[in-house]
Amino acid sequence: MKNEYKRTKTTVSLINYHLVFCPRYRRKIFDIPGVEKRFKELTAAECQKNDIDILAMECHRDHVHMFISVYPQQSIPDVVKQIKGATSHKLREEFSQLGKMPSLWTRSYFVSTAGSVSSETIEWYISTQKTRY
Repeated sequence: MKNEYKRTKTTVSLINYHLVFCPRYRRKIFDIPGVEKRFKELTAAECQKNDIDILAMECHRDHVHMFISVYPQQSIPDVVKQIKGATSHKLREEFSQLGKMPSLWTRSYFVSTAGSVSSETIEWYISTQKTRY
């Protein structure tokens, strides 16, 4: 896993998210041959276009797990919307079994933050700032 700091002119950041989302009605869309591979291709292309680093991605029968790294200017609802939007239309267009669904993904998702240091390390760093010089 790569834990590299992202840099812009004015920021240095390390913002990692664990995302989980599923298809409407928890349908087992990834059991359909080719859907998982195509989903990963579309997601990788969309994330590259939007400067989102995929640290890990895995599809199960009825849900997706992603571990991503983003810039601080990118909000998590926008990131999820970009990924779901880019994949929904294309997958329903390319796979006839999915074409009958009015929308591919549910509106809900799970997100959790994750970083490379623990809360204790951050607390120690902050509490020792005045004693370092």
